Amino acid sequence: MKPYYLTTAIDYTNAPPHIGHAYEKILADVMVRFQRLAGREAYFLTGADQHGQKVQKSAEKAGVSPAQFVDDITAKFIALWDKLNVRYDHYAQTIDPKHKKVVQAMLQKLHDCGQLYKQSYKGFYSVRQEQFLTDKDRGPDGNFGTEWWGEVVETEEENWYFRLSEHVEWLSSYIKSHPDFIFPAFRANDVLNALESGQDLCISRPIERLSWGIPLPFDERFVNYVWFDALTNYISFAGYLADEVGNEGMPDFAKLWPADAHVIGKDILVPAHAIYWPIMLHALGFSDEQIPRLIVHGWWNIKGEKMSKSLGNVVDPAALAGIFSVDGLRYYLMKDMATGYDADLSEERMEIAYNKELAGGLGNLLNRTLKMLQNASKGVITASSYDDEVNQTFRRVVADAPARYAEKMNAWAIHEGIAEAWKIVDHANFFIDHTQPFKMKDPALAERRDSVLHHLAESLVHVSVLLSPVMPEACAKIREQLGWHLPEGFTVGDLKWGLLPVGHQLNPPVPVFPRVELGAEKK
Repeated sequence: MKPYYLTTAIDYTNAPPHIGHAYEKILADVMVRFQRLAGREAYFLTGADQHGQKVQKSAEKAGVSPAQFVDDITAKFIALWDKLNVRYDHYAQTIDPKHKKVVQAMLQKLHDCGQLYKQSYKGFYSVRQEQFLTDKDRGPDGNFGTEWWGEVVETEEENWYFRLSEHVEWLSSYIKSHPDFIFPAFRANDVLNALESGQDLCISRPIERLSWGIPLPFDERFVNYVWFDALTNYISFAGYLADEVGNEGMPDFAKLWPADAHVIGKDILVPAHAIYWPIMLHALGFSDEQIPRLIVHGWWNIKGEKMSKSLGNVVDPAALAGIFSVDGLRYYLMKDMATGYDADLSEERMEIAYNKELAGGLGNLLNRTLKMLQNASKGVITASSYDDEVNQTFRRVVADAPARYAEKMNAWAIHEGIAEAWKIVDHANFFIDHTQPFKMKDPALAERRDSVLHHLAESLVHVSVLLSPVMPEACAKIREQLGWHLPEGFTVGDLKWGLLPVGHQLNPPVPVFPRVELGAEKK
């Protein structure tokens, strides 16, 4: 089977990481962990977008070289992903010489087949967005809105262009005939509407204006502009043209491509990833079957407003992880946003999710179960022939969860996958309240008590496996206390009743989710 290849939008090194970056990386990490848990080989690529005019200007302002500037910013991103337990297979950096060779080879291919041409252009240019503007970019008042475009200057210069307009009809047809190209599907309408104004794409900047970039192989008076640099990382680090350009040690491109998922934010869907990127691939000779799928997530807002520096409401994910733990943050972000839609970020909701669901729900279930087992049998699973309808119902809940969970996860409904696993937690807590094994002190009730406790411990093993992509460290701690370790190669399909045999020794309980008082943390 082809490995599951997932890549995210690469980190833009002209700005520090925020909660939106963290959500995207955690979402990707959860999906890759799930695919491996489902028994599939997976490859996770992410990285850093390090070239461009804004980076060059920021470096000049900081009084350092562009290389030093991007090294410093990239290190901050990598440190955050390490802290948040995001485990990628490779971190692509666009200053990598291997990447440069692939970009130049691609550009040369397109030049040789007539897909690139040079011409002069006079018009308005957005310094912030690093692109030329047209009248369609003006607001209702006739001006270029500074909130999005920033400083806009009138300029005239010669540049190289990509014949993007020649492929617009193909892309429109492809989108209509491939409804799974973009997830969620309703976002395809935004792309089709944008295609109506499809025009050729400027892909260079004169070296006098921008020196921090990859020189065009056929005209070194110009450097490549962002599109054929940043977007190309998805294939350059997957082994595209590796043999042709001499890039040793790269993945087998024929085995890895196409990407099963490009995870991106909705703000970079149009035009970069849904128009420029597939058309670039099509122009290079990629078939329809080789066009990657786009997974488009929404924004985290604050009380309905988009996070922005100007509003002062940007949230630091490292600070939240310091309060709620890394797994607590991962759980909240995955549970509280439906993939593809916006959601409001709320520390109060996060506190409720952590204290009520993790500490009070799952954590308390583990603690109660282990304490009762320690009191009843010194933590040993004891044989019992007792069974009844209540036990059977509980076993059905546990048995039904893996398939339903896997279906939701494969459909990128991560929040619903969590809910399917959580049905076991809720039912287990109900099971305790209904059976009250802590009151079964009469020797005549010993077999029933032992049966109940075995059911509870067994259910916790299943929960710790299902939730492990979301909370890997916490679930490992749960399994440690249960005295059960995930066997190598274990998959969701291996979740069967009876993972804890009679005579199995469990360990004493230790809080996995210590309660958090948000007010106290803020003082």
